[in-house]
Amino acid sequence: MSCTLRGRRALVTGSTGGLGLAIARRLAADGCAVVLHGLATAGEAGDTRAALAREHAVEVTYHRADLADPHAIAALMEAAGAVDVLVNNAATRHFAPIDTMAPADWDADIAVNLSAAFHTIRLALPGMRDRGWGRIVNMSSIYGLIGTQDRVGYVVTKTALIGLTRAVALETARQGITCNALCPATSLTPGIASRIEASMEAEGLDREAATRAVLNGKQPTGRFVEAEAVADMVGFLCGPSGRDVTGAVLPMDGGWSAC
Repeated sequence: MSCTLRGRRALVTGSTGGLGLAIARRLAADGCAVVLHGLATAGEAGDTRAALAREHAVEVTYHRADLADPHAIAALMEAAGAVDVLVNNAATRHFAPIDTMAPADWDADIAVNLSAAFHTIRLALPGMRDRGWGRIVNMSSIYGLIGTQDRVGYVVTKTALIGLTRAVALETARQGITCNALCPATSLTPGIASRIEASMEAEGLDREAATRAVLNGKQPTGRFVEAEAVADMVGFLCGPSGRDVTGAVLPMDGGWSAC
């Protein structure tokens, strides 16, 4: 990777593992100082932070914050400092039909998946405007583009993130700031890997058959979306070639949204 973002500082929410960590790793490879975020203790996140700093020779810090709490978000943004690249990746989800979904679960989905992005953006924008440069990437989902059953909070919040992205893009179009949304489909997360293992054990399937079963009705390519590929797209949007891409909603779903 070329160090196209040397001297910039990136905050990636939900970045102690999975997709968020892949994005943080890509931005660090491009020269960004990185602020990791999650719900782990500083001790639990210490090895991840140290490995990323050592691998890419950039400053890496970690801050724990409950994104359902606006006061915790404000403290996170203050601790992060001058954020040039903001990736709103953290999310929660609850599974239930709408008429049986607990109101507290709905409130949590709204707070973490949507309101947190509003707060991080509103707090990051003044500094970005002062510096005349900023990159905001909101991680929506395939479920921001299509509906599904039994996860109404997730579908609503990921769809709303797209509207937030477009509004911010237009407000900042002449200020050296871009705001875009990515809509990934299913990746091989630890949760998905557990489902595959459970299918293999319960149904006597081999790994290939269990994987096909998990992906049935999802991306037509028949394969998982790689976290590193999504991270590379974030790197492109934040790099020089992404300067004129703003307000975009980019599917990374193996053709799922084309069905």
